[in-house]
Amino acid sequence: MIDMTRLNEATIIIYALCVLLYFIDFLIHNRKVSKAAFWLLSIVWVFQTFFLFNRMYEIERFPVLNMFEGLYFYTWVLVTLSLALNKFIKAEFIMFFTNVLGFIMMALHTFAPSQHESVAVSGQLVSELLFIHITMAILSYGAFSLSFVFSLLYMLQYNLLKKKKWGKRLRRLEDLSKLEHMSYVLNVMGVPMLLLSLILGIIWAYIKIPNFGWYDAKVIGSFIVLSTYSFYLYNRLVRELQGKAVAYWNIISFLVVLINFFLFGSLSNFHYWNY
Repeated sequence: MIDMTRLNEATIIIYALCVLLYFIDFLIHNRKVSKAAFWLLSIVWVFQTFFLFNRMYEIERFPVLNMFEGLYFYTWVLVTLSLALNKFIKAEFIMFFTNVLGFIMMALHTFAPSQHESVAVSGQLVSELLFIHITMAILSYGAFSLSFVFSLLYMLQYNLLKKKKWGKRLRRLEDLSKLEHMSYVLNVMGVPMLLLSLILGIIWAYIKIPNFGWYDAKVIGSFIVLSTYSFYLYNRLVRELQGKAVAYWNIISFLVVLINFFLFGSLSNFHYWNY
């Protein structure tokens, strides 16, 4: 029988080595190092997928009902998206920055002080509507995370060009227009997913929660996130703004996502992310 604890520890070690190799490639650009990092990341994805389905088998539901489970699924989404992107675009730097974020989230998941949800609470909350709501929210956060990475790379490329630092690092980055376009496309995907998630979440809350109130911290925070990214799309589509202005706003929007995920989630009256 497989020791899940030991396998999880091995996954953390492999993921750490993967991020290290991506960092080395980020500095010196070595194709062998980059290829080794990609295959290590593929192994991490296989292990994560195995853990995910094993967890589903153990608890007989999709594992997204608490902070412990949500962080793991969020990390799996980041790894999956980064592997998929690597197949379609030149993604050397994107792989590094995305998986630094993914590793941080996986470390938080692994070393979280509370890793067991309340059985009574989970049983009460089991609902297909709730599963769809949470899953879509986390998928939208995954899209926003990658969009954030593209905006960071845009600012890095912009500053290198402005300072006229022509070198290998500049040539390895995508051009500004492509970085901005990918950031925009990911937000176009993320905003409707988050909107649908909020709609389903509100429907579920009215059905399942007595005296549901709109003043809940998580509800307010989620609508703030939706508003910030909607304003980004408004500036990009209606006002036709491009360049640093929208990149800065996208970075600020992702900081709002992190505040909502960690701070507002812990202050919520009915989002059971701390059990």
